Amino acid sequence: MREPAGEGARPILVFDSGIGGLTVLREARVLIPERRFIYVADDAAFPYGPWSEPALSAHILDLFGSLLERFEPEIVVIACNTAFTLVGADLRAAFPHMPFVGTVPAIKPAAEHTRSGLVSVLATPGTVKRAYTRDLIQSFATQCEVNLVGSPQLARLSEAYIRGETVSDDAVMAEIAPCFVEKDGRKTDIVVLACTHYPFMANVFRRLAPWPVDWLDPAEAIARQARRLTPALPEAAEPSGEDIAVFTSGRPDFSTRRLMQGFGLKTISEA
Repeated sequence: MREPAGEGARPILVFDSGIGGLTVLREARVLIPERRFIYVADDAAFPYGPWSEPALSAHILDLFGSLLERFEPEIVVIACNTAFTLVGADLRAAFPHMPFVGTVPAIKPAAEHTRSGLVSVLATPGTVKRAYTRDLIQSFATQCEVNLVGSPQLARLSEAYIRGETVSDDAVMAEIAPCFVEKDGRKTDIVVLACTHYPFMANVFRRLAPWPVDWLDPAEAIARQARRLTPALPEAAEPSGEDIAVFTSGRPDFSTRRLMQGFGLKTISEA
């Protein structure tokens, strides 16, 4: 079913496999206050890790065929490293009229700012194994030693944490410990948060870290790119209509609905 576009400007669609993309939404709202936002969580398919690449690619492309028809956004922000590193080029080819803002591991700024030359990339296993990620290292970080850490559980732990559930320090530490490398008197000094779920737990990471590091969150940079691609409106323009959250399962639980409400999003039940 097509959502009524309403009068005025078209909305911005922010997409993630779950609720981690709220970190990007938060920054985008600051920079693009005149636009309405549609947040889409593909919770029916979460987590993306167990999916085969061909099946996940086909799933996302099919899903976007219906999302773009239904919501008619101005631009789309793919707030998911796993999705964009796999299917970003295919989305742009399939929907050439639609501007897509991607999310990729922030390897370039990490390489530019490291002092020790030891950088870790904390990501999902899917992002770690992508050729896209390795191409970024080859293009921008050959002067560094980049340690790719594929965490199988941290996205799930982050979702639980965001919802207010208890997450044990031991469980988190087991996922982030491989990020911390000591070599020839040097230590890892930057950890790239290459999953949009992870910044919600940054304070936990800082508390548990064996030594201080910079935790690099790409959300602001993603929002700046979205701002650049979004046509400016008159200064007095205000969003027309509510910001909404859509869950592909059609069955978000109470804690998720409450979280969306806290972010100023009206959850609509149908997928």
